[in-house]
Amino acid sequence: MNSKKIGFNTICTHLGEINDEQFKGAVSPIYLSTSYAFEDVDIKRYPRYFNTPNQEALCKKIAALEKGEASLIFGSGMAAISTALFAFLQKGDHIVLQREIYGGTANLINEEFEKHGIQFSYVDSNTFEGYEEKIKSNTKVIYIETPSNPLLSITDIKAIGDLAKKHDIITMIDNTFASPVNQNPIELGIDIVLHSATKYLGGHSDILAGAVVSTEKHIDQIFQVAKNFGGSLSDFTVWMLERSIKTLGIRVKAQNKNAMKLAKWLDKLEDVSAVYYPGLKSHPDHEIAKKQMKGFGGMLSFELNEGLDASKFQKELKLIKSSMSLAGVESTILSPTLTSHALLSEEERERQGIRDGLLRFSVGIEEKEDLMQDILQAIKKTKVLALEH
Repeated sequence: MNSKKIGFNTICTHLGEINDEQFKGAVSPIYLSTSYAFEDVDIKRYPRYFNTPNQEALCKKIAALEKGEASLIFGSGMAAISTALFAFLQKGDHIVLQREIYGGTANLINEEFEKHGIQFSYVDSNTFEGYEEKIKSNTKVIYIETPSNPLLSITDIKAIGDLAKKHDIITMIDNTFASPVNQNPIELGIDIVLHSATKYLGGHSDILAGAVVSTEKHIDQIFQVAKNFGGSLSDFTVWMLERSIKTLGIRVKAQNKNAMKLAKWLDKLEDVSAVYYPGLKSHPDHEIAKKQMKGFGGMLSFELNEGLDASKFQKELKLIKSSMSLAGVESTILSPTLTSHALLSEEERERQGIRDGLLRFSVGIEEKEDLMQDILQAIKKTKVLALEH
């Protein structure tokens, strides 16, 4: 099946599935064996080598969704990110990074790179000039994340890709927030695309996984490190992820629609002081987002007016769950200062504009009116509590 000749939802549903030759079942069979024959076989299969039947099939599907040649799947998003970074960086090398990245990635850079003699520079601004100024003779990688976590800032993907090619530098992007539904960075000149597959690719808050997509050459280089790091995942999780991706397009488009409507509604709400969503015309990066995204995603952030306690507000929500992760079919909300970016110092969070009152809202597929009503009743109760104290 040629992925270039079929639509996105057809890729999600059919590409990379394993035919059940024995019983003719409608879904891929699952192969749970961790031990395979090594004599008289075309492929010596071993789970840590990312080549079990279910692993190979799923990698084809994810590569096709991101318009790449090949992919690898990992036990978590951080396993994918750390393996990819160490595959292209060694002692004496330098990396340029967007400052607004996932807290876990920043913690990896800040705590581990110096130990391994890898230099790094953060870019305060998502401008072309900011990245070019940081490039050194030993710069090997430029790493970005767009939309960013948690303020949904947008980086010009094509500009970064063009800049990197000019200097013969590898580019990597964390595409988790956008998902392949809304953004395909490889088409815009990025070399390596990373995902926390726990999020939109999984979409049901029940698996932990990561993915890397690139050319066959780059994936082979990442594999040489991956087989030593041991970040593979179980075939049961692989099977669940394949099942989940079948509805990826439908789920994310529904979340896009809900998030846009809720962002516009929150932006007009008198009890909300700020809304961060690239689909809003008021967003400073809206024009760039329009240029490179097919949809604006299911993630947004907002701040309540001063005097309204964000923590108490979350506790009063009945439908929207206070939860540490994101991108499930159910709507969730969290405080980045207490969860995703808790590992960063207070000074660094302040530098990025991540204040204690900021709330990151992962919009699900519920009816938008129900979500609005839940927010309104929680605000009302939070106001009452504020008056009582």
